[in-house]
Amino acid sequence: MEKKVKNLYSVKKETLWQSQERSLLLLLPLHCRAKSSKLTCSSQGFLPCHPSWLFRHCQVGSGCVLGVSIGKREAYRTLFCSVPCSPNVCAVQKLIGTNRKYFTNCKQWYQRKICGKSTVISYECCPGYEKVPGEKGCPAALPLSNIYETLGVVGSATTQLYSDRSNLRPEIEGPGSFTIFAPSNEAWASLSAETLDSLVSNVNIELLNALRYHMVDKRVLTDDLKHGTTLNSMYQNLPIQIHHYPNGIVTVNCARLLKADHHATNGVVHVIDKVIATTTNSIQQIIETEDSLETLRTAVAASDLSSLLESEGQYTLLAPTNEAFEKIPRETLNRILGDPEALRDLLNHHILKSAMCAEAIIAGLTMETLEGTTLDVGCSGEELTLNGRPIIANKDVLATNGVVHFVNELLIPDSAKTVFELAQESEVSKSTDLFRQAGLSSHLTGSEQVTLLAPVNNVFKDGLPVIDSNMRNLLLNHIVKEQLSSKYLYHGQKLQTLGDKELRVFVYRNNLCIENACIAAHDKRGRFGTLFSVDKMLTPPTGSVMDVLKADHRFSTLVAAIQSAGLTENLNRPGTFTVFAPTNEAFQAMPQGELNKLLGNAKELANILKFHVADEILVSGAVTALVRLKSMQGDKLEVSMKNNVIHINKEPVAESDIMATNGVIYAVNSVLQPQASRPQERGDEPADPTLEIFKQASALSKVSQRNPRLAPVYSRILARMKENSGAF
Repeated sequence: MEKKVKNLYSVKKETLWQSQERSLLLLLPLHCRAKSSKLTCSSQGFLPCHPSWLFRHCQVGSGCVLGVSIGKREAYRTLFCSVPCSPNVCAVQKLIGTNRKYFTNCKQWYQRKICGKSTVISYECCPGYEKVPGEKGCPAALPLSNIYETLGVVGSATTQLYSDRSNLRPEIEGPGSFTIFAPSNEAWASLSAETLDSLVSNVNIELLNALRYHMVDKRVLTDDLKHGTTLNSMYQNLPIQIHHYPNGIVTVNCARLLKADHHATNGVVHVIDKVIATTTNSIQQIIETEDSLETLRTAVAASDLSSLLESEGQYTLLAPTNEAFEKIPRETLNRILGDPEALRDLLNHHILKSAMCAEAIIAGLTMETLEGTTLDVGCSGEELTLNGRPIIANKDVLATNGVVHFVNELLIPDSAKTVFELAQESEVSKSTDLFRQAGLSSHLTGSEQVTLLAPVNNVFKDGLPVIDSNMRNLLLNHIVKEQLSSKYLYHGQKLQTLGDKELRVFVYRNNLCIENACIAAHDKRGRFGTLFSVDKMLTPPTGSVMDVLKADHRFSTLVAAIQSAGLTENLNRPGTFTVFAPTNEAFQAMPQGELNKLLGNAKELANILKFHVADEILVSGAVTALVRLKSMQGDKLEVSMKNNVIHINKEPVAESDIMATNGVIYAVNSVLQPQASRPQERGDEPADPTLEIFKQASALSKVSQRNPRLAPVYSRILARMKENSGAF
């Protein structure tokens, strides 16, 4: 199949391409052929190329991938390649406005950004190749040189210079098999004047030792650089830490590998973006020696985490500075420091399960902590971010068992917070104001084990209700006496509140509800309490269905009808009823004669009333597009949601979720009428065989009269009808 793509790369660069077909997003491997002003591309499964480069450089028969986003407006996409079309040409992704370059793979190229900043693609000859005038790409293979000569070719001339000064040159020119992680010229230039002076002022010892620490006495290619491994350097066998991340980035003591696998006659050269230093301290030793971590040092000692931070492993410590602790309210900080469990959770929340160097973060990712929670680690320009905030003050302090990043804000996990603190930071902040005004904060800030059912802010869009004794009692019934987790709740479970009410749990296919309020978000579990965000104010039941109906003047006619039909006892007994209760207005809307006839026939009245009652509780939060209930009369009731209004058998409901101890009531302004009994149309009962036969007979009767061959069949059908019904 071939597709023609117009204006793949316009001169004004207003769009990258236009597509003739507009319906979906496609990613097409393309095989390009030049054809006048158009490119004809067919699906051939070749490697991807950037469109701008494709239009200017793509040869006949080269391989590309085109991403086609199709919509009503002119669409455009930028596409990427890991292997350019011309031979031995390597692509470089350069961060705009900086000297940072990435020799990247397809995963990174597809994003087209590094830490939120745009990049541009440039091309250069791959290591060991060069251009030939008049030829495409870089076809000429260069002869291999020794490591010393190779350093000058790969952009590490400063390392070459210092190798000469420190008398390392004879070794890396001579026989052997070495790997050198050579700092780039920019890496040397970025060293402080004091550090650089200490190296070059003693070239035979300090500088030589520093360079030998960048070397390994064997050939190590990128494929050998496995995540979490160490290599013994040529300086006292001190370890070099290697991390090879899923996004393709490789770090050496947290220095990023810029150019890899430059072969030499006596080894291999990798160019890195920093001058690396020896590492001898564990994470715990860094904490003990750093003045800005004094408060953290005290907290670690109190939580018995010292042994973990001294042990072997690969961790990332997000170390809160003294300043970070000082930003926390003193009352909160004292509470956490005085609670060993909360303190341990706090510190474990600052420890990631793996070593994460800053250079490996080019986009947002989620990292798991020792506490079992996750943090969003990302970057914005030159800054690292945690949960979207640029709070990392000092990064990549390397330890023997991981890496330390200093943070200037404390990251308090939910498990170390009070329920009140959880609520203040959630979409239920207005509820916290309500509980505070009602004088109930003490239940939510101490060590009392509770679960708070907090309505979301949208419930109070018209303002907070006035606090009086009734409202205070209602709020007490939003606090359950134990710390719960929603995943352990079950249908029919009973919960006791601080207001001495009993609440029921209802589990539905699409929702989890406590009385009429359904859980609107994942629960948050704090130190002693749990927060359930719910979609409405809770209305605890106050009596049976009959008690509620009698107490509401809107249902006086219905109450009289129930009593007349002899159903009072049924609706007073324990049960799980959903009652669609016709109001007085509903009965008044009936023709007078029909109403009199209904009220005068106890059996028919009972039948109609039973049609308004289902033997299971359905609160409004469980209603989706359509829910079917079986009425006590036997016919089905259809409950639906349209434009945020509950309907029963297509009739709108006037009021929902009037809770009773044995059910729930919906007020309706019409009397529901059951359909005529048609068992054959009911999907849950077998069809009446007599009526099925009658259908067959009706279908055949006319044709059988005209066709003598069908007469015997028709006669047999009539006989079957007589057998089943006795007469016809």
